[in-house]
Amino acid sequence: VKDVKPFPLEEGAGAAVGGVGVGGGSLTVTHTYSVHWYASSLPYARRAERLRDYSFFPKTLEIHWLSIINSLVLVVLLLGFVIIILMRVLKNDFARYNVEEEGGCDDLDQGDNGWKIIHTDVFRFPHFKSLLCAVLGVGAQFLTLATAIIIMALLGMFNVHRHGAINSAAIVLYALTSCVSGYVSCSFYTQINGQHWVWNIILTSSLFSAPLFLTWSVVNSVHWWSGSTQALPATTVLLLLGAWVLVGFPLTVIGGIVGKNRAGNFQAPCRTRNIPRQIPKQPWYKHTVVHMAIGGFLPFSAISVELYYIFATVWGREHYTLYGILLCVYAILLSVGACISVALTYFLLSGEDYRWWWRSVLSTGSTGLFIFVYSVFYYRNRSSMSGLVQSMEFFGYSLLTALVFSLMLGSVSFWASLAFIRYIYRSLKMD
Repeated sequence: VKDVKPFPLEEGAGAAVGGVGVGGGSLTVTHTYSVHWYASSLPYARRAERLRDYSFFPKTLEIHWLSIINSLVLVVLLLGFVIIILMRVLKNDFARYNVEEEGGCDDLDQGDNGWKIIHTDVFRFPHFKSLLCAVLGVGAQFLTLATAIIIMALLGMFNVHRHGAINSAAIVLYALTSCVSGYVSCSFYTQINGQHWVWNIILTSSLFSAPLFLTWSVVNSVHWWSGSTQALPATTVLLLLGAWVLVGFPLTVIGGIVGKNRAGNFQAPCRTRNIPRQIPKQPWYKHTVVHMAIGGFLPFSAISVELYYIFATVWGREHYTLYGILLCVYAILLSVGACISVALTYFLLSGEDYRWWWRSVLSTGSTGLFIFVYSVFYYRNRSSMSGLVQSMEFFGYSLLTALVFSLMLGSVSFWASLAFIRYIYRSLKMD
């Protein structure tokens, strides 16, 4: 249809619409259209392959691959920094420290400085043990869940025409992987001499489920109040609560009991003194906020492009089927987080600050803050959402998404730092 000019349908008595007199009465307009149907040779099960075809979305795939290449360059640079720079510095440190072979481990404190001097404090257990172990346990659970979801997607178990399939799988996997969080949390809690293992299990089981239930309650109440069809019925709510009470929480308890009974001793190359060493004043660039800014921005920059398409899929009308690229981005994210954690932990120890336990979690775990800030940017500049209902749902679930990323990357960051610290202190000659 060409050259159509708009005109008002509601006119005064006797007005003419398109040359037809209305005369104050009603007007019936017949609207017709024609459709040409072309049969597709692809069966229904393979219909989603068109969304992964380069000829179907050439520009989109090009942007995806450019993002992957950009992120890989970042990973190579970070790995080169960790392997070349840090190992070169550590080699010089080892050569300097191992010259002193006279006396015991305690005698090496005289006239020494750097990360070696805090060898009797670096394995001093932190405050808030139960909360730390709960973060590590739930982070390990979400790492398992995310890996399983991506593998299932690669195997073609999700159809883009079945809305909510990934959400349903995530709910089931969250309940089934609760044993992972209980095992990791209670096992490490026992290793670091935690005494209140029952409270540790309760904290682990509620660390994410409590914010999830609170956020969902507020969002669902707003939906009910506005009469939206997005509000879940009472039967679905009871079914989800039953899945957590009958499956999720019991598996957390079982995993915690198994982890407690199978936990060994904490492996520390050096013994810990009873009296903690005084920590010297640190320069501004070694403060927690600076490390959080560095450790959060770099992993976020590696996934920022792909994050846009995920947001457009979840909150828009796009389809995301490039699960192979998603797997690459997922691996890059974890690699960048681990490398950044090792580098920041070394710089922290070199300043004779042994409070690395929580610092390693917060440094890379702050990626969740950057993701939430990006969600605010997406809401204001990339989406057409507005109103109380859409705003509450978007920001509520964006907060939960940021929490999930913080828990996952915080767990990866901690285990990478712990392995690095054990390696460098085990490599020293301490008689």
